[in-house]
Amino acid sequence: MNLKNAIDDLLELSFVGSFTRVGPAVRRRLFGWDAPTAGALDGRTALVTGPTSGLGRAVAEQLAGLGARVILVGRNRQRLESVRDALIRAHGEDRFPIVVADMSSLVSVRAAVSDVLASERQLDVVVDNAGAIFAERTESTDGFESTFAVLVMGPFVLLGGLLPLLQETPGSRVIAITSGGMYTQALDLNDLQSRAPGYSGSRAYARAKRAQTSLIREWARRLSSAGPTFHTMHPGWADTPGLADSLPAFYRFMKPLLRSPAEGADSVTWLASTPDPSPLNGQLILDRRSRPFDRIARTRLSAADRRRLWDQVVALSGGQDPAPEARTSG
Repeated sequence: MNLKNAIDDLLELSFVGSFTRVGPAVRRRLFGWDAPTAGALDGRTALVTGPTSGLGRAVAEQLAGLGARVILVGRNRQRLESVRDALIRAHGEDRFPIVVADMSSLVSVRAAVSDVLASERQLDVVVDNAGAIFAERTESTDGFESTFAVLVMGPFVLLGGLLPLLQETPGSRVIAITSGGMYTQALDLNDLQSRAPGYSGSRAYARAKRAQTSLIREWARRLSSAGPTFHTMHPGWADTPGLADSLPAFYRFMKPLLRSPAEGADSVTWLASTPDPSPLNGQLILDRRSRPFDRIARTRLSAADRRRLWDQVVALSGGQDPAPEARTSG
């Protein structure tokens, strides 16, 4: 192990040093990060869910700045139009179509898929960013716990529906944005809907993020020879409205050390623009480097657990398995 990697590993173990703005500041100097090449995404199309604020807004701005056509997917048309208009002013052209979709509704997600498939000839990047935390347990129109609906069911159906277009696009990639809270929670495969007494919005969010990450690993495994590549990225602790609203005490205490949204979004843009992300297929990325999926042994999902999770989500979706496998495979 060389000295740079050793320093990076020690920083990663520190949590605070790794997840705050200290992390990218040190790693940028340590590894000599290059900014993505100007025009790196010219002629390419990216889709971003939840692009109206925070990390999603930063991702949309960065991808647009590299020349991408950016499909803006969100549930509030006025906010989407505001982002689109700002991007048009910044870049002098309209390459930012809007798709109104509520990620908690499978009907709405499937309608969005139909819109994208009808309008787009290629899809190079999908960024799964939309998220929500609920103070009390509520259910979506489909009867799913709301956090699970937005973070797990909606994205799964979105990716399944867009998969044919992704597979037709050489070098396509899917990037899911996770959260550090994932590291703290085990996923109860017998209670994906958080029906057990003592509901906690932050706990449900963390468990849904663990499910999201586990499903990304399954997508990568099942489609390893058929593209696209699938990645999870951890943005660190970024100064976003979502963090301020969901964890106000933590936000106030950590605010001086929080990353900017642009710093949090950096690894998304790097994964979206790097020429060949295949060596990182199925991996979790923080600050442009692969990181562990688990920090506490009790939270780990086995390969069999991930297959079981996949099958449960397919069943809940009411649709066909988008990436079936032979039952005799390992």
